Amino acid sequence: MSAAPVHTLRLVGAEPSVGFIGAGTMGGPMVQRLIAAGTPVRLHVRRPEAAEAFRSAGAEISTDLAGIANRDVIVLCPFSEEQLCEILEGPSGLIANAAPGTVLVQHATISVEGVERLTALAAEHGVVLLDAPISGRAEEVQAGALTVLVGGPERSVDKARPVIAAYASTILRTGDSGSATRTKLVNNILFAANAQLVADALLLGSEIGLDEGPLLEALSACSASSFALTALTQVGGVAAFAEAAGPYLRKDVDLVADSAARLGGDLALVGDVVANGPMKLTDRRRFS
Repeated sequence: MSAAPVHTLRLVGAEPSVGFIGAGTMGGPMVQRLIAAGTPVRLHVRRPEAAEAFRSAGAEISTDLAGIANRDVIVLCPFSEEQLCEILEGPSGLIANAAPGTVLVQHATISVEGVERLTALAAEHGVVLLDAPISGRAEEVQAGALTVLVGGPERSVDKARPVIAAYASTILRTGDSGSATRTKLVNNILFAANAQLVADALLLGSEIGLDEGPLLEALSACSASSFALTALTQVGGVAAFAEAAGPYLRKDVDLVADSAARLGGDLALVGDVVANGPMKLTDRRRFS
């Protein structure tokens, strides 16, 4: 039998203590922004070299989950739903060991079903799980210009807001828990469709004798400009974009397809564009 978690006294009106798990490509700059804002951060890190780098920057390091379980607000930035479940579930997981009233801010884009299940599990332990998917890249995190969608109780969102504000300029509460994930999935399928349209337009340009670089520059200055077109331009064109963003888009497109099928949503035209565009972002049979 595992030892009972140790809970610390919470002072009303005190600044929330902060824990962090997932200091990778996106999470690492978040931790740096929190430290720069003067927020004491207790960080769970497994790799010794990463632990030393963040310790030198001013973070307190914990090598096990129990070491951060007594934080008021714990930010989670894993890559996948599988990683998130590994962190949260089980007798040694964060949910079972966190104090009642703890707010977990999870930034991964996962399935709606996963959000609902983990939110319910957290509630059984008196813990609040905010689904808070992010929109933006590491550069936006570094500039404190990230967009974060947050679903969950308003009081808990307000508790976490000062923490999130260290690395986000836009924090939008979308409603109850699960609403932010639903919103992010719609955003991601629309972005994927926009990217496919840009790639197809560039293919058309090539077929009629235009070079990709000058065409991207011209379209960026004209009425056809979009966030997706800007993203393709910044990374150097379709091939570079597909290599850099493809794995993330494919993961998100699959999540949208699964969630839409479970919830009865019709992907219709946006699904057709994603499935039939020049970049291979999904198995077309999933959208047929």
